[in-house]
Amino acid sequence: MDESHRKILSDYRMKSAEELLRASKLLLDQGFFKDSIGRSYYAMFASTRAILALDGKDFSKHSGVISYFQKEYIKTQKFDVKFSKYLTTAFQDRNRADYEDYYMVSKDEAVEQYEKAIEFFEAVKAYLEQNE
Repeated sequence: MDESHRKILSDYRMKSAEELLRASKLLLDQGFFKDSIGRSYYAMFASTRAILALDGKDFSKHSGVISYFQKEYIKTQKFDVKFSKYLTTAFQDRNRADYEDYYMVSKDEAVEQYEKAIEFFEAVKAYLEQNE
């Protein structure tokens, strides 16, 4: 894939991330806390994949995307280490919410996840703008 196509894909993934953030907020406001944290995670995941698109990289598993981001963007200090924690915690929470019986999510937990997703998205957006 050439550079212009990678940029188009990256932009598309950022638009998807923004839409996922809006969905997370709607779910949060309606009291669907487990679903809200899932959308917050996917907003972070789509943002991460927007960066990978510019590198011409993608992975079939979420863990591959997260691992690449940690190796190429956290360890190299392009992003603060807190964003690694945000992403891995959100991934774990989303898995629990989707697959564990009796997993409960409080409003405070969902709000915190949503706020971290916004911060993550904004950091990726700033990074992409600086590296155009």
